[in-house]
Amino acid sequence: MFATPDRGQTREVFFRAWRAWRAGQPLDGVEKLIVDVTLRHPEYHALLDRPEALRERDYFPESGETNPFLHLGMHVAIEEQLAIGQPAGIREHYRAMLARLPDEHAVQHRMMDCLGEMLWQANRRATAPQETVYLDCLRRMADTSA
Repeated sequence: MFATPDRGQTREVFFRAWRAWRAGQPLDGVEKLIVDVTLRHPEYHALLDRPEALRERDYFPESGETNPFLHLGMHVAIEEQLAIGQPAGIREHYRAMLARLPDEHAVQHRMMDCLGEMLWQANRRATAPQETVYLDCLRRMADTSA
């Protein structure tokens, strides 16, 4: 789903899942996960109702904008990582963070910082993402979560 290079196609997965849920239609695997994550983000509900206006919209962090598709996609990625236990050790870091901050959603947001750091470093270095960067960051977060 997220490997496609076309931003519009990737976003269409989110629009399709949201549209199906709103229409009471059955959802398949990733669609269920997308809707579950989206339901925790009411600030994005109206956006997903406007696919034509937002399919190709740019979001600029330097202007204080959050890309809702990136945000939701990172939640989906973390949910999938936790479900399959990859990278190795992620569940332990997650549980350690939950022990200090018993709010799953807030813990995932902290995990997103680590995931984003790993991706940023890979992009900056023009290398593949290094799971050690991610796991080291998660370990530090688990040690300092409060």
